[in-house]
Amino acid sequence: MTSSASFGRVVRGTGPGLLLAHGAGGGTDANYGPLLDGLAARRTVVGPDYPGTGRTPRATAPLTLDGLADGLVAAADEEGLGTFAVSGYSLGAAVAVRIAARHPERVTGLVLTAGFARPNPRFRLAARLWRDLLAEDDGHARLAAFVSLLGTGAPALDALPQDAFDAALRETAATVPPGTDDHVDLCERVDVTADLAGIRVPTLVISTAYDTLVTPHLHRELADGIPGARWAGLESGHLPFAERPGEWLELINGFLDRVR
Repeated sequence: MTSSASFGRVVRGTGPGLLLAHGAGGGTDANYGPLLDGLAARRTVVGPDYPGTGRTPRATAPLTLDGLADGLVAAADEEGLGTFAVSGYSLGAAVAVRIAARHPERVTGLVLTAGFARPNPRFRLAARLWRDLLAEDDGHARLAAFVSLLGTGAPALDALPQDAFDAALRETAATVPPGTDDHVDLCERVDVTADLAGIRVPTLVISTAYDTLVTPHLHRELADGIPGARWAGLESGHLPFAERPGEWLELINGFLDRVR
């Protein structure tokens, strides 16, 4: 896969380190953009983009969880972070767990939002449909409809007027990263269940209550496997950065301030 040294990234702020691990088909700007200023006000934030999104070219071989984990740590090294907390969103939650398993001396805490330890049959079906639409839908219009229905919480989606709903679909279709297929393929292969019991750093699992893509059942499996993990609910679908960015930021900052 792409060399870890080539991971492009966002770097903001000063203070204790915070490494961001974004979701599949996202990117640091897409998944953490509304939170960056608030996170960087208290710490040094390093947000690498996975291959095929944002500032990082697409990989030439299938992605691996170890490769993403080591690539993010390499980016932290290049930015001078000796130790750091990790905030992982969706697929990034598994990446964060693998970072803590492979580099335990570096990690000071974990915040895992809308995450999963491994896909269950329901999520695997959703991932396969996602990949099929990527392959078949040149304009990504049907893909945007699929992702919006599963990704956005029903309360937020129901409240959108038609013009805003149509604009959101157009924006989603126009901003699909080229490496999305690689990311979704990795989602189907992720399994960090064997890593969970060995996690020894303070951990917060944030469950997005209206999530129909990565459901709260999967969030609970993640939390139950990590000794002493704390739990917080967020009244959002799978897109907290769009639906509840202020509340999401407050949960992350509050937890990291306490464990610091």
